[in-house]
Amino acid sequence: MSTAQPAPRPLIVTLLDNIRWEHTVFALPFAYIGAVLAADGLPSLATLAWITLAMVAARTAAMSFNRAIDAQHDALNPRTAMRPIPAGQLSRRAVVIVAVLALLLLIIAAAQLNPICLLLSPVAVAALVGYSYTKRITWLCHFVLGFTDAIAPAGGWLAVQSQFTLPLLLLVCAVAVWIAGFDIIYACQDVAFDRQHGLASIPAHFGIPAALRISTALHVLMIVLLIALGLTMERGWLYYCGVAATALLLFYEHRLITPKDMSRINVAFFTVNSYIAGVLFVFTMLDLILLHR
Repeated sequence: MSTAQPAPRPLIVTLLDNIRWEHTVFALPFAYIGAVLAADGLPSLATLAWITLAMVAARTAAMSFNRAIDAQHDALNPRTAMRPIPAGQLSRRAVVIVAVLALLLLIIAAAQLNPICLLLSPVAVAALVGYSYTKRITWLCHFVLGFTDAIAPAGGWLAVQSQFTLPLLLLVCAVAVWIAGFDIIYACQDVAFDRQHGLASIPAHFGIPAALRISTALHVLMIVLLIALGLTMERGWLYYCGVAATALLLFYEHRLITPKDMSRINVAFFTVNSYIAGVLFVFTMLDLILLHR
């Protein structure tokens, strides 16, 4: 008696699964935060639409390149061996084509926003492509990822206000250290694999207890930077409620994991972090609408 084979998934579903499409929520709200703070309110719908397209394209390109570049290591790591490329569900060539098309879409969207966004788009492209190689070179790779994801709020801000300011720098640094901090937590899963295969990370280099302390310090720094941003822009109490909620979520995230128990790392990484950007965006918008209009 033959066993029925499951029907193959549609290609688009596999492509979306390959880039973890649902995790676009990590950085996208920060692009909106940059835009609404720069506009001191709500930008035009057209501007928001192009920002959204640019950010989705940027993340699609980054994740696709990362999956294609890391496919060989992913195949050797039991945690990642079932990702679409090592599992034989997608070819590297197909994933690279998706990445290149996403980069073209990013450049088109940047051109629709303003000249400075278009001028700086090669920097974004270089960061998106280059990040995946840094783990082969330095344990500072987490900060490179933080900088790469911090392009989101910078892009949102510059799409509205074409100048570099102190508040923009504070927002970019806040996002960069937040991303770096939770990427360090995530890398704790692969310490043994990274050491065996010569890959660099803070947990592999300094050990898990030290890595978790560094991650905590980075997330404390994020809160300090967000407070400084609010003071610099004279935001109201609703904005600080958002910062307080962010601090509580980060505290909960760090309570979920210990050097001896990493079993809840997916909850800490995926679930908690998916709320942080959205919560801060909602409170920032409420502050702008209710207290500063």
